[in-house]
Amino acid sequence: MEKRLLGKTGLEVSILGMGGLFVSKFGERDREHSCQAVQRALELGVNYVDTAPSYADSEEVLGFALEGITQPYYLSTKIGGRPQPFDPKDNDLLRKSVEESLRLLKRDTIDVLMIHEPDRPGQYNWWDNYDNFHGPVCDLLDQLKSEKIIRFTGLGGTTAYQLPHIMATGNYDVVLTAFNYSLLWREASVAILPEAKKQNMGIVVGSPLQQGALSRQHPEVDTGAWWLSPQRQNQFKQLYAFLDDIQLSLPEASLRMVLSNPDISTVLMGARSVEEVNQNVKSVNAGPLPTDIIESLQEIADMVPFRPFEEPFGLPFGRSYTGPQHAR
Repeated sequence: MEKRLLGKTGLEVSILGMGGLFVSKFGERDREHSCQAVQRALELGVNYVDTAPSYADSEEVLGFALEGITQPYYLSTKIGGRPQPFDPKDNDLLRKSVEESLRLLKRDTIDVLMIHEPDRPGQYNWWDNYDNFHGPVCDLLDQLKSEKIIRFTGLGGTTAYQLPHIMATGNYDVVLTAFNYSLLWREASVAILPEAKKQNMGIVVGSPLQQGALSRQHPEVDTGAWWLSPQRQNQFKQLYAFLDDIQLSLPEASLRMVLSNPDISTVLMGARSVEEVNQNVKSVNAGPLPTDIIESLQEIADMVPFRPFEEPFGLPFGRSYTGPQHAR
């Protein structure tokens, strides 16, 4: 599998990474399947694995799945949300969270430790000073680096416009942007990707399938839904028709579009099974999309260049939805 530099870290990472959000053991059979998927990914050349304390028991499952693995790989996790009640200003508790990650992952060191959602004040209030984005977590990251517990630092965020201001401090090595760089959502192109290039940060793209919105063709695109704007509905119809015409699946198009940008270091897959891993690896190994297809996909993306007002952050295809924060 092709590898790319992860910015100024100098690490060579596989263009396809393993996202840990859906690696979880809601039962022993689920854990077995998750472990098999992770191990298969590494067999096929994936060498970058991402997780977080807030991804259910993903860290614990990855600890089991990666135990005894001999081939080199890089592991990224995050700090935030643990222990509860979470206090982002308590350095002792933050350190204990990192120690718990190491225990669950069965590791002595972490390759990349990211601050989880530093760009959403309503989620975690990391910063004492919002002019220079400094808080106790910054001091802890420096300490952990000096103690060689972590190698590199990063930011894992979901906003397109707040995150670049934090990146501009120059204090971080890697950025993970989720939900903002995919077939139909390109907000990361406005400021995140340019700032990452300016700071020579490794760029990790999360949720290339928008947590299912781009995983398959959804009937709501034809039938309509009250939360689906006419502009977005028409855009989806154009996308479906174009991909049908060139006989390319949504998941493959999604992954290959992201990786057609040479500035992207790796894109995370949320594979739940060996079969999904096999298919995703096959897709990325097919290489970047041809220029004419990229141009056509850009024209479709430009139909709705920014999220329409009131559009749900994650389109609730196949789920009931009664308003913001109420999809289930």
